[in-house]
Amino acid sequence: MFEKSTYINRRKKLCESFNEGILLFVGNDESSMNYANNAYPFRQDSTFLYFFGFHHTPGLVAVIDPVENREIIFGDEATIDTIIWTGPQPTLKEQADTVGVYDVRPLSDLKTFLSNAATQGRTVHYLPPYRPEHILKLSEWLGIAPSSVDAKKSVEFIKAVVNLRNYKTAEEVAEIDRAASVSYQMHVAGMRAAKEGMKEYEVMSIIHQTALENGCTLSFPIYCTTHGETLHNQNYSFTLRKEDMLLIDAGAELPSGYCGDISSTIPVSGKFTGRQRTINNILAEAHRNAVLALKPGIPFRDLYYLASKIIVEGMKSIGLMKGDAMEAVMAGAHALFFPCGLGHMIGMDVHDMENLGEIWVGYDGKPKSTQFGLKSLRLARPLEPGFVLTVEPGIYFIPTLIDMWAAEKRFSEFVNYDEVLKWKDFGGIRNEEDYLITNDGYRLLGDPNEKAQLMSLYN
Repeated sequence: MFEKSTYINRRKKLCESFNEGILLFVGNDESSMNYANNAYPFRQDSTFLYFFGFHHTPGLVAVIDPVENREIIFGDEATIDTIIWTGPQPTLKEQADTVGVYDVRPLSDLKTFLSNAATQGRTVHYLPPYRPEHILKLSEWLGIAPSSVDAKKSVEFIKAVVNLRNYKTAEEVAEIDRAASVSYQMHVAGMRAAKEGMKEYEVMSIIHQTALENGCTLSFPIYCTTHGETLHNQNYSFTLRKEDMLLIDAGAELPSGYCGDISSTIPVSGKFTGRQRTINNILAEAHRNAVLALKPGIPFRDLYYLASKIIVEGMKSIGLMKGDAMEAVMAGAHALFFPCGLGHMIGMDVHDMENLGEIWVGYDGKPKSTQFGLKSLRLARPLEPGFVLTVEPGIYFIPTLIDMWAAEKRFSEFVNYDEVLKWKDFGGIRNEEDYLITNDGYRLLGDPNEKAQLMSLYN
């Protein structure tokens, strides 16, 4: 946790955006895997964590009244039936004191509190619920149908939270820096261990172990695969072959909740084949140019177009594409090989605040494209100092997509399908790093020595 003053100042800044209403924060509950007492590891709601802390306490709700300058935590103290399983816990009052909240009430008081606010004609602002139980709770507390809960979310509240959390402070950057460093260690350990004949899950276990050894959890499920053409492959059953490339996408989450997100791809044999090196070099050029262009004021969408253009030019150089590269990109033909985005915001969530809506986090309220490929771009807005984001171009040969487009002769003015069909068994390759936008450019996050160790494994 940060100092008490950090949480107090965050809430104070949030209140500056409101001159009416009540702000309602719904903390997360325990989530059961297959029966009530067998729960997934608890993870607090990130916005609740950002403003109130309470990393380890489920079932809480908080209220801020900007007009009357009140902050209240609603929750129930642990009973002896809980304590015998968990051990002694700080009281809610003790926890609230550490973040500067001095009014703690039983959860049973919440519904009456909200009902009184409604009677007074006050707006209850809440964020989009992303767990089913939150929908049901909001329905009960506010007296609205479950089907109406999402529609009544507060856009004003969403924008106010986004406009705080998008700009990382020095203490937040230090946390993400540490998370990126551990993430690099995870990749180095996995890549060094990977050998012909191993199962993907054996490599994955080493990556996970490294996170645990650093006091971290995972910021998302590990992707460790010789089938990189499946963008988020969670099948770990394949055996590593000498001719394979191994794609790893993995990140650490610190106890504070801040995340790292790194991707890397290496040859299992220790040396790229000719075709693999060709594609890796194209990808590296797209990645390098996108990174060099990072600076305040440039729309991230422009960097996506830049990386896509370089990928098309690379595909033209080996006979897989043709025509004007930028025309191909604007038409969407590049998405045959690059059907995803170039990167995303990162912070307390690996896709930061995705639950609040990419339209606000990554687009500042501007509409998203519906074009295949481009529609998957999570970040498009002009970059600003304090943004922390990933850069992660990839090149993928997806057999189903290739077959579909070839049958339709889609973008045949740009794609040489006779040649592309010869590459259907190539797989996929992706590389990813985390960056802070500074006043005059960018800074790579993570220990440079850890990054250098990872790069030394590429051949």
